[in-house]
Amino acid sequence: MTHLHGGRNSEESDGYTEAWYLPGALDLPAGYAEVGSFYEEFKEKFEDRFGDAWGRGDAVFQYANADRASTFWFHDHALGITRLNVYAGLAGFYLLRGGPADLPAGVLPGPAPRPGDPPGRKYYEIPLAIQDRSFHVDGSLFYPAGRSAFDGFRGPYIPDSDIPPIWNPEFFGNTMVTNGSTWPVLRVEPRRYRFRLLNGCNSRYLILKIVTHPLANRPATPALPFCQIGSEGGFLPAPVQRDQVLIAPAERADVIVDFASVPVGTELYLINEGPDKAFQGGKAGTDYSPADPVTTGQIMKLFIEALTSPDTTVPPSQLSLPSFEPLGMASRIRRLSLSEQKSASLPNVGPRQMLLGTLDRNGAPVPMRWDDPVTENPALGATEIWEIHNFTKDAHPIHVHEVQFQVLDRQQAGRATRPAEPWEKGFKDTAVAYPGAVTRLKATFDRAGRYVWHCHMLEHEDNEIMRPYTVG
Repeated sequence: MTHLHGGRNSEESDGYTEAWYLPGALDLPAGYAEVGSFYEEFKEKFEDRFGDAWGRGDAVFQYANADRASTFWFHDHALGITRLNVYAGLAGFYLLRGGPADLPAGVLPGPAPRPGDPPGRKYYEIPLAIQDRSFHVDGSLFYPAGRSAFDGFRGPYIPDSDIPPIWNPEFFGNTMVTNGSTWPVLRVEPRRYRFRLLNGCNSRYLILKIVTHPLANRPATPALPFCQIGSEGGFLPAPVQRDQVLIAPAERADVIVDFASVPVGTELYLINEGPDKAFQGGKAGTDYSPADPVTTGQIMKLFIEALTSPDTTVPPSQLSLPSFEPLGMASRIRRLSLSEQKSASLPNVGPRQMLLGTLDRNGAPVPMRWDDPVTENPALGATEIWEIHNFTKDAHPIHVHEVQFQVLDRQQAGRATRPAEPWEKGFKDTAVAYPGAVTRLKATFDRAGRYVWHCHMLEHEDNEIMRPYTVG
């Protein structure tokens, strides 16, 4: 079931997780459901609204493409198996261009790859989907078949306990893949490049740097900065220079890197200093061990070759980005929770599942499952603030379908409120909720329908940390 991640579309075109469908095959086993419980309802709504009928084994979606120029992506969203389908490759970029929130041609580095381009064409805008994978010796994908790969737990499993045998709380591959290639080499000229960065990993946070040596001691000294100009919802209010880019699963960062000062023949490296386990915040080398420099600590090599044409793009320090209109006053504040549950039958075994929910009047979490009654139901057109209270030990990338929100601030228990980071000042669809903190998001819900919000660590999403919500 395809979800256009970041798109603001009507409910039947959002890729609702219970509107899945099987292929129109002739060998489906007797008694198997061919469609999810919301497929027929959304099929009828789509035909009534747009006049196109869905057939057996397919669905048709309508994307208005009326959003701000942005870096979107699309991926499978089938209930309970999103982690497997995205890992198998059902994901890709969807770049939206034009409109009043874009810049004229020639201001930023380009062109970007397009269908039908002649061989050998030079590109200066390059989408980079970064993922971690593991492989069998024959080159096929490896994904652990059971929980024992995660923490060594070997049972008892359901029905003799409440621990599911096939779910891994997180997955971390041992190989880094960029645009489908393991540890690739990108030849760049001494000029400015625009990189559309996507963290397409299942569970891994990335902390990206450009350095001179792939095995440099971590944390490594950056060789070149990134100038971030956009996030998930399009351009930022102003460019932000960064020595490193923290990017959670599903987040995107639109950055410019200037290689003009680097001599021809130089080799640089895009590395990762995020951990080889669940991210909890903090600094590499101080609060956690960075990724293995030999494997998951390397993303790709950058080789500087001769300049073939002059760079006439605008330097980042001189860029004037499209105007940004912040959202208006909120009419309601919702207090929401992230929880982790251990086994109720086996001591010291967990996590068993991750749960979203609300808070009671004392500020304690009220965890809820996917199929519990809907508790988030904004009125059509309402602007709300959602306070995400994270009671777990991990940082969770929270994604809300249908909207582009603003990150307002965060607050750790007993500490002063911190405003959103400079690179979070634009519109976003995914935000990091740090452990022990309250993360406040503001959104306007201007499309009626049934949608979802969830953690985008896909192993978490597939085991209950996802909830439906309704607008109107």
